[in-house]
Amino acid sequence: MSRKSRNALTQDTKAKRLPFSKAAARKTSKGATRTQSSARPSSIPSPWLSRLLIATGSVVVLAAAFKAYVSLQAIPVQHIVVKGELENTRNEMIQDMVQPALVGGFLYSDLQRIRTQLEALPWIYRATVQRRWPDALEIHVIEQLPIARWGNSDFLNHEGDVFRSGDNQQWQDLPNLQGPAGSAKALVSGYKRIADILKPLQMKVASLKIDERGQIDVVMNNGMQLKLGNEDFLERMHRFLAVYRSDLSNRAADIERIDLRYETGVAVAFKQEPPQVAGL
Repeated sequence: MSRKSRNALTQDTKAKRLPFSKAAARKTSKGATRTQSSARPSSIPSPWLSRLLIATGSVVVLAAAFKAYVSLQAIPVQHIVVKGELENTRNEMIQDMVQPALVGGFLYSDLQRIRTQLEALPWIYRATVQRRWPDALEIHVIEQLPIARWGNSDFLNHEGDVFRSGDNQQWQDLPNLQGPAGSAKALVSGYKRIADILKPLQMKVASLKIDERGQIDVVMNNGMQLKLGNEDFLERMHRFLAVYRSDLSNRAADIERIDLRYETGVAVAFKQEPPQVAGL
């Protein structure tokens, strides 16, 4: 075969291969384009879908909370715990009294009503009521501390509040205070001061009375009477203390009454002698 014939054959072969190579290149290029398109990220979820999910979750939470609330409403009070030093009030009486206020269950027990009812009892000075999860009620009670009898049937506590008790015999040794309506607090304050002045003499107040004019009379546990009048009773008590120590202590058993309603000095009435005046 001649050289021209070989060259022509070679060119013809290249010409036939060329279309195939371009087609292959186009095919490869298209394949690469499809691969890049398939690797794109997916689209962002719709805002409406997010809101729907949040609303659904909220409904579920509210339903669970409502179910728990209904369950708590049904819990009864199973235990009543009473704390405090009780000497004049029975524990059983307190528990029986609070039962009607527990009909609403643990959550709806009327704690204010319970406290008011307890403090209305004769010997209850103060009461506090608290819930203790899951089903208990805790009651702390402070009883009255009587420091004196008031009139014929009542008592006075340390703040001068009047309260009544059916059992009066137990407290007959307490001093008896008497005065007009509304004078209890002032009389308790005066009683405490007089009692402090008498301590060094080892004497105690048996009775203290103030009348409508404000006149104060004291009877001590040894039967001795003090008439203090209606002015400067503390100054007059200190005058009594001085005169008693200097002139009267050796005859204390014979003294019936000491009148301190003088600007200076005192008048002393002995049981079997006429009154005598002692000056300072």
